[in-house]
Amino acid sequence: MSDKKEVYEILRLFFDVEPREFEIIDTSHGETDFREVIIAELETGEKAVVKLADNDFTFPDKIRMWQRTVEEYLAMGYYCPRIMPDKTGEFPTVTYKGHKCVAYAEEYALYRPAEYYPSNGIENIPPEKYEAEAWIMTARIAAKYFSYTDYPSGYCMFETFCPSDKTDEVLEMAEEWRAYAVTLPEEFKPQTERIWTLWLESRAALEKIYKKLPTSVFQADLNPTNILVDENGNFKGMYDFNLCGREVFLNYFFREAFHKDIDWILKTLSLVSRYYSFSELEKQAAPMLYRCIKPLWFSCDHRLEKLNGDKNAIKSLLDETEYCLTADIDFSGNMG
Repeated sequence: MSDKKEVYEILRLFFDVEPREFEIIDTSHGETDFREVIIAELETGEKAVVKLADNDFTFPDKIRMWQRTVEEYLAMGYYCPRIMPDKTGEFPTVTYKGHKCVAYAEEYALYRPAEYYPSNGIENIPPEKYEAEAWIMTARIAAKYFSYTDYPSGYCMFETFCPSDKTDEVLEMAEEWRAYAVTLPEEFKPQTERIWTLWLESRAALEKIYKKLPTSVFQADLNPTNILVDENGNFKGMYDFNLCGREVFLNYFFREAFHKDIDWILKTLSLVSRYYSFSELEKQAAPMLYRCIKPLWFSCDHRLEKLNGDKNAIKSLLDETEYCLTADIDFSGNMG
């Protein structure tokens, strides 16, 4: 249970009005990424939000970049809760639950995230209701080619997001797949070796051109927990900018679309090409990015593990993986 006095002292750094009550939401991700959100109801009846973080990717200069990005989204007509400093104009470091946390305030959101409605017993809002508008927004941000920061987004490739990262997440996930694949029965070794070689070749080819691809600055976490909609499921905007940063649009796209089928990918590429002009180099990079991300990305090793040694199922999944690495897909024909 949090120390009430500690919470009140933090809230007073940002607000002149005393809180009536508060709740705390733990958004931590492991021992090295401590994060909590304080949501307080002030004596005026207004709600106030203060976020606290003790990790190696949250610090005042980075928060100011998030703050700038929020303003850019707002200027384009998309709702995002503003990020605010304390009463002195700073993002202070505070002692909280034994942590040294950077603190910042955020406006209480006017809209709920898309995931809120079904999880609270309200009629399910299908992704088709808001997904297209969210991607149109992202394409419009890409078309701005924002260049006001060199901090990479959490989806970065060929570089790390924070000092504690040993490598980028795409390579990390692929190496996890590789570590599990070598434990499969010997009969699968030729195919897993072939898959690994194909993946390495795609990554090496992509690396030669990746840094030449255009970038912008994105919110970089486009999912139903962060997409804001009204009670009718109409898209309104975004929140949660803590993975925000400079990013290649196509990398962002394929990272978010890794669980989607190819028909959805091609249809959505065609949609966003109405708002963003893909360069010839981006069209060249699209199949490489797809092959780097789709086959060995998040949970692929766990999918193999869950087959519990079923050799037919393992072969089917490996065939699917190899197909992703070799299929001749006409991405450029859907990119304008």
